[in-house]
Amino acid sequence: MRTWTNMEFLCSPQESGFHILQMGQGLWRVARNQQLQQEYGEHWDAGPGLDGDPQDLGMEMGANPGQAPHSPGVGDLPPQPHPRRHPQHCQGADIYQLLRARRGKEQQGFIDLEMLPPELSITILSYLNATDLCLASCVWQDLGHDEYLWQGLCKSTWGHCSIYNRRLPYGFSYRRLYMMLDEGSLTFNANHQEGISYFMSKGILVDHPKELAKFIFCTRTLNWKMLRVYLDERRDVLDELVTLHNFSNQFLPNALRDFFRHIHAPEERGEYLETLITKFSHRFCACNPVLVRDVGLSPDAVYVLCYSLILLSIDLTSPHVKNKMSKREFIRNTRHAAQNISEDFVGHLYDNIYLIGHVAA
Repeated sequence: MRTWTNMEFLCSPQESGFHILQMGQGLWRVARNQQLQQEYGEHWDAGPGLDGDPQDLGMEMGANPGQAPHSPGVGDLPPQPHPRRHPQHCQGADIYQLLRARRGKEQQGFIDLEMLPPELSITILSYLNATDLCLASCVWQDLGHDEYLWQGLCKSTWGHCSIYNRRLPYGFSYRRLYMMLDEGSLTFNANHQEGISYFMSKGILVDHPKELAKFIFCTRTLNWKMLRVYLDERRDVLDELVTLHNFSNQFLPNALRDFFRHIHAPEERGEYLETLITKFSHRFCACNPVLVRDVGLSPDAVYVLCYSLILLSIDLTSPHVKNKMSKREFIRNTRHAAQNISEDFVGHLYDNIYLIGHVAA
């Protein structure tokens, strides 16, 4: 049974940024209309009245310029006093007239983000990529060069870099750092070796397994296929990456999902998958000593359970498998391989996969 996740109902970051920009434009129009009302309200209050210019009064009553005021005849109605205009809300055609009146003035163009609340301005910019931010900085000069904004964007996208812990030189720019990080991520996604070399050449990372593992653990912009190839080559970085996971008080299938969310499982069974499950089994037992003592788990037992969960996930989620494994069959097969595990514990494992889904999706 397939369950929908919340992310499937969300729009893409580009579409979200477009909607945020539309919301900002809407707020700008509200603020601009209020300003127009205030500027032109006085003009409307000072409309033609009893003390106005007679020529203007004649113009308002329909006389042509240069003609004498029309004398009332027998069939003419008595002249009606000109109604006094009062300020009204800028709606419909009024907004259009006001904008036409401002066409020749200096205040034109799109709004400066400084006119919006800072939280909304930063939210708008947070949905833009490096290219769009450069374009935005041409329009919104102050926020486009705000170092605190660029620092937040760097650390929210690349949570850990070796350069963050150094004493930054005078004139250091987080904006340039963001561009280099974005360039390095794109390079890594094309060639993992060139990408890591780029980060090191720019002084962003140091060639230490722990630093590289922290960078990978806190970054979500790296291609998982390239990352899998890189970790298969650098087992020292893989060891450090496993130790960064904390599986304390987590149910085994949920912990395995969290593990494969950071370290993607290979598409086929092989030596690399066995290495991942072995490292996960030891780390899970190290994080849950109470569970190991109460349930009787061991790294070997967790290893067997992980393979059972992967096979069960494929069996329940694959459309090619017609005869799905029942809960009774799963308990019997698993307890045959891991005899010291209770039947209730194995039954809860089956329920988790049946309700939530694949552990390595």
